[in-house]
Amino acid sequence: MTPTTLYDGFAFIEGPRWHDGALWFSDMHDDSVWSAAPGKAPEKMADVPAYPSGLGWLPDGRLLVVSMMDKQVLRQEASGALVPFADLSAIAARRTNDMVVSSTGHAWVGNFGFDFDTGEAPAPAALAGIAPDGTVTKAAEGLLFPNGMVITPDGKTLIVAETFGAKLTAFDIGSDNTLSNKRDWAALPEGAVPDGICLDAEGAVWAASPTTGTCIRLEEGGAVLQTVTTGRQTIACALGGPDGTTLYLSTAETTHRVKCQALRSARIETVQVKVPGTPTY
Repeated sequence: MTPTTLYDGFAFIEGPRWHDGALWFSDMHDDSVWSAAPGKAPEKMADVPAYPSGLGWLPDGRLLVVSMMDKQVLRQEASGALVPFADLSAIAARRTNDMVVSSTGHAWVGNFGFDFDTGEAPAPAALAGIAPDGTVTKAAEGLLFPNGMVITPDGKTLIVAETFGAKLTAFDIGSDNTLSNKRDWAALPEGAVPDGICLDAEGAVWAASPTTGTCIRLEEGGAVLQTVTTGRQTIACALGGPDGTTLYLSTAETTHRVKCQALRSARIETVQVKVPGTPTY
């Protein structure tokens, strides 16, 4: 399958999510959050000066945005204003990253664990859990660059992409939203690493791999079911569209902030698949 370009001219696209009939995403290196309904041009929804990343929504519909550099999750009010929602500085050793939000409004947020830009040696990171009222707890430890995350439709399993572990890791989600039973869910093929991920209705995970320029569909245990090749750094993915079978791919030439701002060559590419995605919140 060969993807086609849907949107281009962005700096660096992260955290794509299909929500309420539109594709939402963060332009991390342009400090902005965007939404695009099918057939319409993307519309800027928020400015986030400290690098936006993961996106999600509370049950009442308010948007949550990870603000990476100040280790915050922000909440967008009806007026459009962004207000502090959760402070992750006690959990995140380095900048915060992607996020997933459950149907009940409980969120999990990863962080780098080490200074990626300066070449600091990789170090394990903790996963932050955020209650719907903004209370923050340490949900899990020992993850190598926890990145994209998905929650199974029954709300009982969290799957986390460990980018520097080159694998997907699963946890059981308790009735009190605590995480337990950490286990390997799937290893990626040699040379590939998972960045953003999404889940389909058959329980398979699509994992964007920047190192191989691919997006790989995996089942539990690691069998590769399908591969889409973009030929560019494939940063993140989301399933959506009117019937849920459009695979949206964030691609880039580089991750370097200044180069991204100069090139403005980040894209959303798409390909049609057979199995639809599961709801995202």
